[in-house]
Amino acid sequence: MKKIIFILGICGIVAACSNSGESGSTDTTSAGANQSATAQQSNADTNVNNIGTDSPSSSGGNGEQLINKSDCLTCHQVEVKLLGPAYQEVAAKYPATEENIAMLAGKIIKGGAGNWGDIPMAPHPSISEGDAKEMVKYILSLKK
Repeated sequence: MKKIIFILGICGIVAACSNSGESGSTDTTSAGANQSATAQQSNADTNVNNIGTDSPSSSGGNGEQLINKSDCLTCHQVEVKLLGPAYQEVAAKYPATEENIAMLAGKIIKGGAGNWGDIPMAPHPSISEGDAKEMVKYILSLKK
């Protein structure tokens, strides 16, 4: 019981320090933030590896959720070009036909280069074809 009270007390102190808004944070808070960022990166790596392992019914077939679970947002955003084109640029270039959906899903899985500049898109072989198609359908739905 004493341990629980002690741990809650420490948590309260850390929470009070981190919410104070003061610029002079302690090394303990910085270390905690670094550990949190490392844990988030680890979770992102795990999520990327888990794409394509869910059955279609468990993933819900939602392209936006699949993109959010993947590393796609590292290089792409909806409206702004980062390393790769913005999703809206892709949607403007490719009509939502079955042929384009299959072709773009293949590029997600196998990678690609040359259509949007010199920076190649990394392959994502762990993403299933069905999940890649759901991602593409979502992206193509963003056409302005």
